Amino acid sequence: MSDEELYRAYLAGDEAGLRQLMERYGDSLTLYLNGYVHDLSDAEDLMVEAFARTVRAKPKLTENTFRAYLYKTGRHLAQRFYAWRTRSQTFSFEELEREPESGALLETTVTTRDKRRILHLCMEKLDPALREALWLVYFEGMSYAESARVMNKTPKQLDHLLQKGKKLLREELEKEGITDAEY
Repeated sequence: MSDEELYRAYLAGDEAGLRQLMERYGDSLTLYLNGYVHDLSDAEDLMVEAFARTVRAKPKLTENTFRAYLYKTGRHLAQRFYAWRTRSQTFSFEELEREPESGALLETTVTTRDKRRILHLCMEKLDPALREALWLVYFEGMSYAESARVMNKTPKQLDHLLQKGKKLLREELEKEGITDAEY
């Protein structure tokens, strides 16, 4: 069933429709929101809130717009949360108390994890709009139209952000010694 069919089924009283939508998008939306708030627990809370607000608002959705509406709602919540948190941020010893990782990891796992860490560090250096455009299209697999709706941009503006973002990300990755990145 399409997202919109599941959503309409939920509105008609079928709880399974919402459950399937949450299974379909819960994890990916959480990771997307984590890019804003940098705390997985907070991102999970925001994901649940995004679903709750979407259900409460009962928007009239056309074909292929549920995911964009959901992500746009989540994006708005994450931006508000991040602004609130940065105004009231305090020091935490949590980072100092973490256990070191096991030394028994295979070399390939370490290499993959290092490349992933470097990718995320390089993404963080990008302008937030460029980072978000890249994330939505390449990590979330959204179409240009869906991503543009989430970001309140035209597809042409989104394409410009993607081109610029890929160029700058490639430069950042090369500074870190990764020259075999593919897009």
